[in-house]
Amino acid sequence: MNSRNSESEVWRSSTKNPAPEMDLVATLQSELETLRSRMKVLESENAKLSAQLSNCSCQETKEKGNDSVLKNGVLEGHGKKKNKLRDLGYGAMMHHSKRYVALKVMYFGLRFYGFASEAQMDPTVEGELFKALERTRLIFGDKKELQYSRCGRTDKGVSSVGQVIALFLRSHHRESRGDNKYPGENSIEESCDYVRVLNRVLPNDIRIMGWSPIPVGFSARFSCLSRVYKYFFWQGNLNLTAMQTAAKKFLGEHDFRNFCKMDADNVHNYRRHIISFEIVPFNERDNDDQLMIMKIKGSAFLWHQVRCMVAVLFLIGQGLESPNVIDLLLDIERTPRKPQFPMAPEIPLVLQSCEFEGLKFICSSDTKQALNEHLERECRSYKLQSAIYHEALLNSSCIEIDNNILSDHTKKKRASHIPLLSRPTELSYEERRKKLDA
Repeated sequence: MNSRNSESEVWRSSTKNPAPEMDLVATLQSELETLRSRMKVLESENAKLSAQLSNCSCQETKEKGNDSVLKNGVLEGHGKKKNKLRDLGYGAMMHHSKRYVALKVMYFGLRFYGFASEAQMDPTVEGELFKALERTRLIFGDKKELQYSRCGRTDKGVSSVGQVIALFLRSHHRESRGDNKYPGENSIEESCDYVRVLNRVLPNDIRIMGWSPIPVGFSARFSCLSRVYKYFFWQGNLNLTAMQTAAKKFLGEHDFRNFCKMDADNVHNYRRHIISFEIVPFNERDNDDQLMIMKIKGSAFLWHQVRCMVAVLFLIGQGLESPNVIDLLLDIERTPRKPQFPMAPEIPLVLQSCEFEGLKFICSSDTKQALNEHLERECRSYKLQSAIYHEALLNSSCIEIDNNILSDHTKKKRASHIPLLSRPTELSYEERRKKLDA
């Protein structure tokens, strides 16, 4: 009887004061129900996003692991750098395939401090290009990840109608299984219209002219077969026959260290091959003066090489130097040090083209029409400015001349010309190397 009473008291006590374990179980069950409810909401949102993603025409997903795959110039898969790129703000772009492409770039160098963004001053052409690429979300990561390369580094003020760069860009392209060295043009309808997209955000003095799919391993610099530069000048009183005779001496392979700005720290071979050098009239005249062009084609060029060659030809055209001075300057044993002379001005120099094997640049018909209309508007604008300057020139004839006033120009004696080979010289390559090593 006493035993029953003791058990009854224990039972009553347990019902009136539940154990702590009972409270814990109840709490966990409540949290579990909350998590289940949250999972249903997340699953519903995930289903909606997946449906939207599957309907996107540019979607390229791969479920074959984390390693990126390079095929026919297309980078596919997410890769190990996914989190890093997401931190850079390109997480959404990882759902797109990437394609290795070359872009043909036109720019007018008057306001730029050269092409390369490594210049110490802004703006540069390359800097403006990458601003546009980032704004249009066509790139991901840094230049090394993009495998970026450029054909040439034009100087401050130099223009181009045929510069070429290469890099990975976002693409709608779905890779083919062919083994073509250069992917075919039939994929243009599946690809981004890079020319239209970039030209909408680039400044007026930079334009993309076309693009081309390229194979992995392509380099805009080292895959280039030849470059063509044009230098514009007015004939004036220059002796074109003497200049043409001297220009022929540049043909072939020579050591051009006396026709460049020497960079002994990075450049050790100064031999370059000039394929052709022409001096021909351009379709433009001003009264009795004819606009001329020097057209120089070479496999590659040294720093400031074209402007140095043109400067010496101008001295020959003025009758200040003989065409034979070219032979002496190309003879490194007889002339180991470059004479000091100013380069030709940079504004008339244009990089006309960069030539590659099998490379064809393409764009849509609408985009090409828009590019032509843009250039026509710019051309008319500059013709208006030319008309204003011409009007100013005509009105200057109203000003009378007072012969009693002596100008500084008439007071000073005209400086006599110092022959190139009699001028002070720069350090030779060997002297520069010794100085660098020391």
